[in-house]
Order: sequence, then structure tokens, then C-alpha cells
Amino acid sequence: MHLVHRMRTVTKDPMPLSLRHAKIHGHDVRYRMAGKGPVILLVHGLAGSSRTWLEALKILARDHTVVAPDLLGHGESAKPVGDYSLGAYASGLRDLLVGALGIESATLVGQSLGGGVAMQLAYQHPELCERLVLVASGGLGREVSWLLRALTLPGAEYVIPPLFPRFARRAGDKVVRFFHERGVRAPHIAEMWSAYASLTETPNRDAFVRTVRAVIDPGGQTVSARDRLYLAESVPTLIVWGDRDDIIPVAHAHAAHALLPSSRLEIFEGAGHFLHVEHPQRFAELLHDFIETTKPAHRDVGTLRATLLARAR
Repeated sequence: MHLVHRMRTVTKDPMPLSLRHAKIHGHDVRYRMAGKGPVILLVHGLAGSSRTWLEALKILARDHTVVAPDLLGHGESAKPVGDYSLGAYASGLRDLLVGALGIESATLVGQSLGGGVAMQLAYQHPELCERLVLVASGGLGREVSWLLRALTLPGAEYVIPPLFPRFARRAGDKVVRFFHERGVRAPHIAEMWSAYASLTETPNRDAFVRTVRAVIDPGGQTVSARDRLYLAESVPTLIVWGDRDDIIPVAHAHAAHALLPSSRLEIFEGAGHFLHVEHPQRFAELLHDFIETTKPAHRDVGTLRATLLARAR
């Protein structure tokens, strides 16, 4: 395994929150890392990046070591032609944590697509998962927004470019900057715009289409962890959702909690799909409390095998 790790500032953020650089299997992977203490891995959603966690990361880094990567195909990480399945993402995060950073276990936090990746990481590599936090997570039911389903249709890759022209990004950036400079905050809209803007670049669009089609078809989400949530019974699990989520319905949170009754369920009233952006302070405090009031799981392949065999009887 060829892993190279070095610091490289590529944004104007303060140094502790600047993007760092690791080369994993020949591909550039960018990530943010800050703080000291128990490790938290923050995994962003579809068409997102580590930037989505910045406000919450600043708070969490007071008491924790926080790692927030840009998944391959997203943000500033490489966008190779390759495998964009949940399994591939999970393996990549394992290689980042264990190989590049020397981190043996962490609290895994995933939002939207990142929730599906976090669950897959906990499934493939149980020894890495101390706790599991699912934030408006994918992979817990069939339903998902019509727009994402439409983008999986044959030929969608030829329709996307006219919908995401570069001039629109430039104009939109000016509008966002205009309101930001005047103190107008609309974090949900800003996050949606960030995702839209990223798709004005061809490599981003190609990776986006591959990723969407790996987990969604015209009928909805194609990957579900509901039939194996019982494997997380020994793992402290927190499920967090906004009751106004218009991308993945809050009903998925309640269904997952019913299948995993030992989990903790928190619903943010009035929040949408990006609740960690809309309410970063509340989200960070909730996550900190969850970590402080639970003991990390200690699992290995043997434990996973025993659980599987017990359910098969």
C-alpha cells in the first residue's frame, strides 16, 4: 500500500482547518484535521465536501481530534474514473485513517451519502467503529428526492451540463457573497448552492453521476442497511434528523430507531437535510454529549461473526 502524508494549505482558512493532503493508492485525498482527544470522523454527503462541517468542526475540535475528508470525486480530492460504491468509499476511509493518519478507531459520523458510507465502514471494518452517528442518512429506506432519482435516468449525464453552466456559478457566487457581506444567513440555501456549484466542473459531474448511480435508481435508493442494523446493537448509535428534510424523509429516522431500539434518536424541529449547517452549535453539543455519555464499542471480526451466527440460528 503506497501512502504519503504531508501538510498543504490550499484555502484561506486558519491553519488548523486548512486542507491537508494524503496520497492513497496514487490518488490525492484532501482532508481537514484539528483538535486533540477522542477521534471523530466526519463524512459529508453527495456533491459535498469537508467544508460542510467547518462550523461544527471548530466547536468539536475543542475536546476531540476531528478528521473531515473530501471523499474521492468530491471537493478538492481526486476524481478518477473508478469505483464510487459505498464499499470503495469505506475502504478509502480505512486507508486514510489507519494508513495515512495512524488512527485505529473513531466515532463515525455520516451525513446523507456519508451516513451510508459510515455504516458500510462499520460493517466492513468493525474494529474501527467506536460509535455510529447517522445524520439525515442515506441507506435506510427507498424514498429519496425526485431530482436525485431523475439524475439516474439513461442519458442524464448529457442533460446535466446545460443545467449546471459555469456562468451560472459565477453569477450565483456573486449573489451569495452579496447577501453574506450584508449579514444575511441562509445556511440551507448556501449548502445547496455549494453542491450545485461543484457540478459546473466536468470531473465533478462525472464523479457525481457515478456515485448517484451506485446508490440510487429511478425508483429510489437501491442500497439499504435495514436488514443488518442489528449488527450495530453493541455499538452506541445516534440518529439525528431534521423534521423538514425534503431530500430523505424523517420517517427513515423513526424506522431505523425502531429496528435499533438501543439507539438514541434526536429530531431537530424546523431543520432540513443540512441540520449540521443550520444548527452547528446544537449539533456539536449533541455529538459531544453523546460521546461523553457512552462507552466506545470494542469489536473485531470474531465479534461480528458471533453476531451473524446468532441471528442465523
